[in-house]
Amino acid sequence: MNKMLLVLRQEVLVTVLRPSFLFGLFGLPLLGVLAFTVISRMNQDQSTAGIVTQIMTDTARVESEGYIDQSGLIKSLPEDIASKNVLIAYPDETAALQALDQGKIAAYYVVPADYLQTGQIIYNRPDLNPLSASGQSGTFEWVLKFNLLGGDTELASLTYGPKDLQKVSLAPEPERDQNNMLSFWLPYAVTLIFYMVIMSAASLLLSSVAKEKENRVMEILMVSVTPRQLLTGKIVGLGLVGLLQTVIYVGTGRALLSASTTAFNLDAAFQLPSSFLVWALVFFLLGYAVYASLMAGLGALVPNLREASQATMVVVFPLIIPLFLISVMIDQPNGPLAMILSLIPFTAPVTMMLRLSAASVPWWQPVLSAAILLVTAFFIIRAVAGMFRAQTLLSGQQFSVKLYLRALFGKS
Repeated sequence: MNKMLLVLRQEVLVTVLRPSFLFGLFGLPLLGVLAFTVISRMNQDQSTAGIVTQIMTDTARVESEGYIDQSGLIKSLPEDIASKNVLIAYPDETAALQALDQGKIAAYYVVPADYLQTGQIIYNRPDLNPLSASGQSGTFEWVLKFNLLGGDTELASLTYGPKDLQKVSLAPEPERDQNNMLSFWLPYAVTLIFYMVIMSAASLLLSSVAKEKENRVMEILMVSVTPRQLLTGKIVGLGLVGLLQTVIYVGTGRALLSASTTAFNLDAAFQLPSSFLVWALVFFLLGYAVYASLMAGLGALVPNLREASQATMVVVFPLIIPLFLISVMIDQPNGPLAMILSLIPFTAPVTMMLRLSAASVPWWQPVLSAAILLVTAFFIIRAVAGMFRAQTLLSGQQFSVKLYLRALFGKS
């Protein structure tokens, strides 16, 4: 156990202290945060400038408005409105128009006799200023509510929102606007990120084993540790590194999405739920276990890093398949193709995360997919452990698919 922990520690330290890895780990998320900050600041400044200009324009003049109540609904005005003299009653439209022409009021409301049946109000204003109209209409709306509720200020105030509101949604989850570019780019980005973190972590393991064989370090290691201790230490150590990378990437992405709700009025349908983070960790760990083990087996067979790199495509090809079909699966995340690929263990890690980021997936499908991946990872690790023996590690042979499969199934 102590020797395995030493291997684990060495792999973690060598990897995380590498400048290129540190840039990828922190630099890329920081660039994303920086870009988001700059864009949101520009958006906020433009919005704020417009709002401030409008407020200054509106508050530069004190406006009073009039109203004609043909329904007899308005018996009195709330104290806060009456004291400011911002609403003036007129007997008819002739008087209101005369006051409007004289500049005594900026606009006037007409409450028709059938208001209680139709709910319609007529608003007359000479200038077309929707922002000013919206602000003043809130005042008159308050007057109407006050009188509809018999002059009860406390009861009328409750109509603007209950003081203790508990929401229980019985409706399905909000659907995304398919015309919004994020409907495509969000699952596209998630797919690429998961492909990248799984393959980068698994490739680190291949590179580590192949380099140690090429540099003859493996011969020294075999004197001190067993092949099983070496394999376990490398897989767990680099798995922890990849897990850290996944947490930072997914966490940063989710935080930016949450911030976008306020900064860019992003629809809530584009937010990734907390359960997505849990599944992200599960499918990374299981996907990494499968592909890191296959990469370790590949590294154990080939004599050097160059040949290992050339043979990598044989191992990673299944994980690339979802990238070829990404447009189809984003368009139909719960379609037959996406569902089948999310249940095949070699395509499941990337495909299931694409589906979870694109739509609501029935709960049993990610559970079943994870279970299949877990069983697959167990048997692959067991098979690779059989390949990871001193004779194989120290020899190195010309790579071929036939040789690799025979070794994986214990026939070499």
